[in-house]
Amino acid sequence: MTPQAAPAANSSFYMAMRILPKPRREAMFSLYGFCRMVDDIADERGSSTSSQRIADLERWRAEIAALFAARAPLHLAGLDEAVRRYDLGQKDFDAIIDGMEMDAARDVRAPDWETLDLYCDRVASAVGRLSVRIFGLDPEPGDALAHHLGRALQLTNILRDIDEDAAMGRLYLPREVLAAAGVASDEPLAAAADPKLAAACGEVAKRAQWHFEQAQPIMAAAPRGAVRAPQLMAAAYRSILDRMVADGFEPPRQRAKASRLRIVSALLRYGVI
Repeated sequence: MTPQAAPAANSSFYMAMRILPKPRREAMFSLYGFCRMVDDIADERGSSTSSQRIADLERWRAEIAALFAARAPLHLAGLDEAVRRYDLGQKDFDAIIDGMEMDAARDVRAPDWETLDLYCDRVASAVGRLSVRIFGLDPEPGDALAHHLGRALQLTNILRDIDEDAAMGRLYLPREVLAAAGVASDEPLAAAADPKLAAACGEVAKRAQWHFEQAQPIMAAAPRGAVRAPQLMAAAYRSILDRMVADGFEPPRQRAKASRLRIVSALLRYGVI
């Protein structure tokens, strides 16, 4: 399968990427396709075993290694073009696969903060480090933005997907905040149904808010054209986080959606140079 795919047309990611110049947009879609494929492997259920998922991810690692050794398989031609054009780093692709292996090896259940932060770095900030190079940011501010915005987006996803993840046997909320809130079980469905989980979610939301706040001055100081897409992503996901905080995290939870008003406002502000 070729990792060249466009996300859903109504998604925040698609709206952010469509404003990019064509070469950058195509590079981002190639990166998105790679991330989608390895994520699907990590999330695969049914007949797939943990060892099979790990083996499939290792095959992807070998193909990425071949790409960086100038032996890119034909189905990675688009990704190879993005790597060469924007000087993308192999270590970040490997980090993404490392993150997917954390999901594939076993169902995540209440990791400690350190492990969760490592997970966020691999599955989100590593993607960000590749993305900012495609957007045209310099390495130092680009990596700082990837660090903070990647974590902000991933923590927001974790809060939004509590019930969906619990149905898959996963609980990403860190054990420290669960214990402080009095949530005794790390069994995902039991924890998700516990009213005390709301206090734990509130602490994770504060961490996500802090990362959003750290990302904003980095984007404000960067060339406007290089941060149009991340500004739109930040606006969309911050609106999701704000909605969840306003609604509270007590069960039953409604899946929060991005505010169309805030997305349109961000489009008007950042969508045109």
